[in-house]
Amino acid sequence: MAASDVAVGIIFLSQTVVGALGNSSLLLHYLVLYFTGCRVRHTDLMIQHLIVANLLTLLCRGVPQTVAAFGVKDFLSDVGCKLLFYLHRVGRGVSIGSTCLLSVFQAMKISPENSSCSELKVKAPKYIGVSIYLSWILYLLVNIIIISHMTGKRSNNNITSMKDFEYCSSVPYHRTTDSLHAALLTFPDALCVGLMLWASSSMVLILHRHKQRMKYVHKTSSPRSSPESTATKNILLLVSTFVSFYTLSCIFQVCMIVIYNPHWLLVKMGAIVAGSFPALSPFLLMRRDSSASRLSLSGIRNRKIPNVRRNV
Repeated sequence: MAASDVAVGIIFLSQTVVGALGNSSLLLHYLVLYFTGCRVRHTDLMIQHLIVANLLTLLCRGVPQTVAAFGVKDFLSDVGCKLLFYLHRVGRGVSIGSTCLLSVFQAMKISPENSSCSELKVKAPKYIGVSIYLSWILYLLVNIIIISHMTGKRSNNNITSMKDFEYCSSVPYHRTTDSLHAALLTFPDALCVGLMLWASSSMVLILHRHKQRMKYVHKTSSPRSSPESTATKNILLLVSTFVSFYTLSCIFQVCMIVIYNPHWLLVKMGAIVAGSFPALSPFLLMRRDSSASRLSLSGIRNRKIPNVRRNV
């Protein structure tokens, strides 16, 4: 076994274990809140579906990639390859869709009362569940085409015109068909990235304006960052991480669909990038939720004791 294969296997294993533990602990946190009768926010449903989608993405790609990197190649049948690739694509799609919905909903939630989103702010919570389940249905349908493409390597030893994905193979079609396939799979992702950029930019602008109006509250405080600044930085961190990894993932995805016989390094890099955001997102969500809680608590305290000077 080559040293490069061992190194890649360790990367896949670390990414999968860390990501699975992070997502599982966050999911357990929400389950505990649910069963103890604690009041949850409207965004919690989207985060729970995001966690499930992240776990699906990590396990369906990270586990077989780790096994293949350590030298076991032909361990999946046709059904196994079709199922794992299909579930990975569905999980990846729902992950990006849930993150997009989360950002759009939060942008509407913190928008001013006199903005154009004031009516949507009231109606939006009613459609959260419907939007999430429609996202699952959309990606379940869009990715059905993958089932016809993927096949196990064990049953194709005598076929040379196959795209090699280490533990599975893909049947190449006409270049035009592959291009249309790439466009069909990429369009929803590009739309979600655009919506998330718009929503996150709106949130940053709203928080900046709020910070400017509240300067007189913070100028007697210590030089620590205000809750608004902390929330803004966390939003920018989440957005930059999301856009960076998913843009790279889309590029690798298109390359692997269009290129007739992708290089093994392209396949492995694409798999690592595809698993990076699902592995990191639970930790970013924990940090952002913590900041949002501090911001809300600060606002409640300011409303309750407006004339009292507090030392922070």
